[in-house]
Amino acid sequence: MTERKRTGRLRRSRTDQRRGRHAAPRAPGRTRAPKAPRRTRSGAADGGAGEGGGLLRSSLVMAAGTVVSRATGLIRQVLQAAALGTGLLATTYTQANTVPTSLYFLFIGGALNSVLVPQLVRARTEHADGGRAFEQRLVTLVLCVLGVGTALAVWAAPQIVGLYQSDTPEGHEAFELTVTFARFLLPQIFLYGLFGVLGQVLNARNRFGAMMWTPVLNNVVLIAVFGAYVGLMTVPERVEDITPAQVTLLGAGTTLALAVQALALIPYVREAGFRFRPRFDWRGTGLRRSVGAARWTLLFVLANLVAGTVVTRYASAADQALPEDGVGFTAYSNAQTIWMLPQAVVTVSLVTALLPRMSRAVAEKRLDDLRADLSRALRISGVVIVPAAFFFVVFGPQIAGLLFAHGAAGPASARPLGHMLQAFGLGLIPFSAQYLLLRGFYAFEDTRTPFRLAVGIGAVNIALVVGCHQFLPPRWAVTGMAGAYSLSYAVGLFLSARRLRHRLDGRLDGRRLCRTYGKLTVSAVAAGVLGRLVAQACASPAPAAWAPAAALAAGGLTMVLMFLLLARALRISELRRLRLPGLT
Repeated sequence: MTERKRTGRLRRSRTDQRRGRHAAPRAPGRTRAPKAPRRTRSGAADGGAGEGGGLLRSSLVMAAGTVVSRATGLIRQVLQAAALGTGLLATTYTQANTVPTSLYFLFIGGALNSVLVPQLVRARTEHADGGRAFEQRLVTLVLCVLGVGTALAVWAAPQIVGLYQSDTPEGHEAFELTVTFARFLLPQIFLYGLFGVLGQVLNARNRFGAMMWTPVLNNVVLIAVFGAYVGLMTVPERVEDITPAQVTLLGAGTTLALAVQALALIPYVREAGFRFRPRFDWRGTGLRRSVGAARWTLLFVLANLVAGTVVTRYASAADQALPEDGVGFTAYSNAQTIWMLPQAVVTVSLVTALLPRMSRAVAEKRLDDLRADLSRALRISGVVIVPAAFFFVVFGPQIAGLLFAHGAAGPASARPLGHMLQAFGLGLIPFSAQYLLLRGFYAFEDTRTPFRLAVGIGAVNIALVVGCHQFLPPRWAVTGMAGAYSLSYAVGLFLSARRLRHRLDGRLDGRRLCRTYGKLTVSAVAAGVLGRLVAQACASPAPAAWAPAAALAAGGLTMVLMFLLLARALRISELRRLRLPGLT
């Protein structure tokens, strides 16, 4: 090499270093490729804003989608209550609509949400083709399992419904109606699976928004279905009064809505670079490891399903004892859905963005980063979860009356739902925290420990539920079951924290977490007391339709403002991080 060439290369190298790049010269006639996102030491693209900022941006996109999805879902839920009420008629539809979700998670849904994201991330990192063949084999396997499972479920619909509801002479018509609804709705198992596996392919590529926004389409279709039901047909109040046309509209419309949601993900996965080609060469390709990990997740889901089946069966018995009072399964399900809104908006959004990052931290043996991520997520989510839990305790009956005392459901039938919401209330705190801690085990690809924890939680829940059924009158039995659910997750949080602390070398940032949650609790209690007093002062003795809503708005706004002031006075720094451009 001549001296002139060496001098020229040295000059270009120094120029490139000053500009912060080492790219090759562009070919003539070609445009410059977009600048790749800067990568952190964990390998996650952060777009130049730091890993914490990338997590926050992803969480905010998902939280925004979840907020819109839950808002439209709430409208759908209110229309459903107006169409079917909250009694035995509503329970036939609600139970049939719950069965596909339960079976989907039993077949493969639990594995998709917890096990397969780490597997996909690992395949994209370690395989020479970027994990493309592994993804195709995995999607093929999932769709085959769900196709066979869906066909068997439709065939065995009466036996499946029989697990949730007794076919007694008094309740035979309700049982038959539930079976009819189930045959319309059980094909949703396959659609849930299609949506889930495509969503996890996107999550492994750090693309989270589509999975959170497409459920809005589902809710829009369901709003149209229930709107047509209420507006175009005579609304029945008893099981015997519903017509075959109404059953077909509700059953086919509900399944169509989920089909729209699932198929809407296909353009996004294509844009992300995934091309589906069925591959059945499963032997010797690494899927055995995924199936082995999913085995314990299957048992985890089964343990939860057993507990849920016991609750559903006893809650349905309360419906049959008081068919028009709204004291059974539909009221329990609606209260639980409202109760889980803060969890879905905040905690799930954080976890979905956090799990691939935590999986990389474990793969690279960075336990300090994993511990910091878990602690940060617990503290950030607690800023919303803790006051929301006390809000439900303070205003449960008012919320139920505002949302569900319309159409086929009156104020009297909405009142038990409000009491159930109060009983769920404080359980939101351990439920959300335990949900986050479980993702720490999944980052280690440890699915055995979550199964053991689920068995413990389920055993506590079942014991308390049986006690409520045996010793409480039907009017209060299901309200007691809601409290039992909350108490069982408090036990589960204690056990989960103890086990995960052992995995993290005996440290879980416990003092900092207890200090933050203690301040949040003090602020929420004081704000809740003041909000309740304001709501009572604003309550009008006149039976005006707007009076309950006005009292709830005044009390709720007072509670929120008071909580923010107290949190600032107690220097809860996590409150500021909800709106800063980073989480660190």
